[in-house]
Amino acid sequence: MILQRLFRFSSVIRCAVSVHLRRNVGVTAVAFNKELDPIQKLFVDKIREYRSKRQASGGPVDTGPEYQQDLEKELFKLKQMYGKADMNTFPSFAFEDPKFEAVEKPQS
Repeated sequence: MILQRLFRFSSVIRCAVSVHLRRNVGVTAVAFNKELDPIQKLFVDKIREYRSKRQASGGPVDTGPEYQQDLEKELFKLKQMYGKADMNTFPSFAFEDPKFEAVEKPQS
């Protein structure tokens, strides 16, 4: 009886482990492949180029003076609509816990 349960339990574990290993081999095969295909390499190169341009410019890349004017105009509109707060920072909220009163239950 105990031996049968042990064999049944071991077959369940063996099945679960084999499924787990099959899935992980498929996922890790990509990670161990150090060479990128040409399309991936172009994509990664463009991302790195954009990052270096963005760090050099300190803001959006390849924008002209029109972009800055439009940004200032939109920020001005927002300040007019929602107050004079700084639109480049996230607002801080302060929530207070409500005060609850104890209510006596009527005796029935």
